[in-house]
Amino acid sequence: MSTLAVIYSRAMIGMQAPLVTVETHLSFGMPQFSIVGMPETTVRESRDRVRSALLNANYSFPDKRITVNLAPADLPKEGSRFDLPIALGILAASGQIPLEVLAGYEVTGELALSGELRPVQGILPFAIKTRQAGKQFILPEANAEEAKLAGDITVYPAKHLLDVCAHLCGTKPITPQAAVSPPPHEEAWNGADLADVHGQHHAKRALEIAATGGHSLLMIGPPGTGKTMLASRLPTILPDLTEDEALEIAAIRSIARRQHTAPLTWRQRPFRSPHHTASSVALVGGGRPPCPGEISLAHSGILFLDELPEFDRRVLETLREPLESGLVTISRAGICAEFPARFQLIAAMNPCPCGHAGDMQQSCRCSPDQVNRYRARLSGPLLDRIDLHVNVPALQKQDFPKLHKQEVETSEQVKKRVIRAREIQLKRVGKLNFQLSTQELLTYCSLTPAVAELLEQAIIKFKLSTRAYHRILRVARTIADLNEADIFSLQHMSEALSYREIRNS
Repeated sequence: MSTLAVIYSRAMIGMQAPLVTVETHLSFGMPQFSIVGMPETTVRESRDRVRSALLNANYSFPDKRITVNLAPADLPKEGSRFDLPIALGILAASGQIPLEVLAGYEVTGELALSGELRPVQGILPFAIKTRQAGKQFILPEANAEEAKLAGDITVYPAKHLLDVCAHLCGTKPITPQAAVSPPPHEEAWNGADLADVHGQHHAKRALEIAATGGHSLLMIGPPGTGKTMLASRLPTILPDLTEDEALEIAAIRSIARRQHTAPLTWRQRPFRSPHHTASSVALVGGGRPPCPGEISLAHSGILFLDELPEFDRRVLETLREPLESGLVTISRAGICAEFPARFQLIAAMNPCPCGHAGDMQQSCRCSPDQVNRYRARLSGPLLDRIDLHVNVPALQKQDFPKLHKQEVETSEQVKKRVIRAREIQLKRVGKLNFQLSTQELLTYCSLTPAVAELLEQAIIKFKLSTRAYHRILRVARTIADLNEADIFSLQHMSEALSYREIRNS
């Protein structure tokens, strides 16, 4: 009879799924069941779940000293995902199921006391790593659909511990479920279209520039001028996600315990709009085990912050580093997790507490000091990191009938221009303009003497920082790409400078 069994499973550390070898050893001595290898509380509690599951499945529980080692021993182990590997290890070590077949599988699953299998979180990163290791995957049936998105991997979904054992013994093999093709993309965003927004041509232009170069955007204006409506239409003019991007987003959602992406929205970019009472942990991520926050859930998509000054200033300051790096690192005692956070920030705010500063239709009730305090809630370094600042004024009532008679562009028309300009960027340097480094700006943003003089005057007049200078160059590069121009013109640079007027007003 075998006394040592080895089962392969995986832990969850951020976006990673490191291999965990579950070693089970039976020896003579006082009956005892111990788990070693840095198990946290949920893992230690698996002793009771596994014992009851084995007995209720009519297997014998060995009356021996049972030692389960989760290797590597210095890697923290959390969650209930090791229940099934531990149970199979005990059965294999005690000779109740064959040992030799286990080497070709990786296993995960939570056990109910009855022996039924319950789903676990973070299954997609697990499945991707299992595919890369060339192993087959045994998991709870409820996780099978998500695991199949990993690609070329053979998945064996099971409802009960007995199903797994019957499969390993060869008496009743589980029907494997192979990988599936990515679901189709649904074009409509619940009927939303940029054509729904009448007027606001300057804001629409800024939205198109932001979509083209991946730039961040701040819209400022009185209530009811269409800021939220404009932001919600941004996804309709962005290119569809690639399969790799969609898979990465699905993996983030899996780790965050979110419902998996619906098939018809597989290639739609995320649009996250947290409330202004959100904490820094909710926005950036955290907890134990570390979970992704809103900025990671918005990866490859849009993070929309409405009523920007109403957010806690300390919460907003946590966005500064991810805006630059596209990555967030969460450090806890004994564990460090990294999550991707390459999101596009779109924000909206009122010009003053009452919302009507500069409004031609309603008078503002705020004093200059109140307006200054309101705008001071946003730090200069944060505003410097926002590429486009655009005013969204209130529309004149007498213009409403005229607006509905005007022909407006649809999202599909704008999307074609965005895709064409993005192709120019990717062909030139392999990345979007918002990602251009300082050296790449020198290479691809050459200035004529007239354009250089205009930019120098703007830097002196508005006291622009070096960061703002670089962001103006990136925006001007995007405007030139929309016009399919290699060299900046005065018009390109003038338009780019016009999107800094709110920051410097």
